[in-house]
Amino acid sequence: MKNQKVHDKNFEIYLEKHLIKERVSILSKEVHHAMNGRIPHFIAVLDGAFVFASDLLRAYPSPCKISFVKLNSYEGLSSSGEVHELIGLKEVPENECLIVLEDIVDTGATLKKIDEIFKKKEWYIATLFFKPKAYKGSRHIDFVGFEISNDFIVGYGLDYDGFGRNLKNVYQLAKA
Repeated sequence: MKNQKVHDKNFEIYLEKHLIKERVSILSKEVHHAMNGRIPHFIAVLDGAFVFASDLLRAYPSPCKISFVKLNSYEGLSSSGEVHELIGLKEVPENECLIVLEDIVDTGATLKKIDEIFKKKEWYIATLFFKPKAYKGSRHIDFVGFEISNDFIVGYGLDYDGFGRNLKNVYQLAKA
């Protein structure tokens, strides 16, 4: 389906599901290679990263662990600028190789909050989508699936007001 109505907005196809799956598989291999034999403890940021995390872990070729945090900064089509921790980690893992899985990195506000949660521990970030023109942070993004423009996207776990996470393709807000 080339166009999709989500809630009250029209979206057009941006990335088809087979391209996303291919890139996630390659990204899992990139992470695995970088781990150099270490066992990663993935921390998936809910709600958006659940689809990405699921596919990345299924493609990951070695043992690994996963935990979840729930952070929120979006209201409608834009970031509020404030990140709220809705569900935190029961404990911050000690002496583990932490890799945060994000659906999308735009302003970097969520990464700043994750830095606070991990209190100076070493951790890596793997994101499916990265918006370099929107990024205001200073932290290096370790693993990037796709660098994209600053357009609003939905699908494959990303939502618009809670809708559209179930879409298999990724759609961008229609221009017209």
